Amino acid sequence: MLKLEHLGFAVKNLSEADEMYRRLLGTGPYKREKVPSEHVITSFFKVGEVKIELLEATSNESAIAGFIEKRGEGMHHVAFEVENIELEIQRLRAEGFQIINEKPKKGADNKLVTFIHPKSTKGILVELCQEIS
Repeated sequence: MLKLEHLGFAVKNLSEADEMYRRLLGTGPYKREKVPSEHVITSFFKVGEVKIELLEATSNESAIAGFIEKRGEGMHHVAFEVENIELEIQRLRAEGFQIINEKPKKGADNKLVTFIHPKSTKGILVELCQEIS
């Protein structure tokens, strides 16, 4: 793991959440992006070296929609940047972690992503992400 890459927060209304975080952090999002494969729209804020990703579901098929229905808005995942996501998946599987997506997929912010099931990580959804070159 190279570094903490971002913290992900599930929100019902991205525009309202963007405004709240703009007031909280004193700056607006640097990026807004649709991720059709995940059925979400995201916005990113930067706080020092760490990013905050806000995620709003664009359909009921989204994992974010299910998360909000079960748990409400709030912390959804913690993401770590890795150098080689495929090797990291192999290493973590060998260590006994349950990988949700065996094959990484394109996520937001020009990243390949996969997730570790919260049952393997004491209830925290962990995202692994690798910059797409």
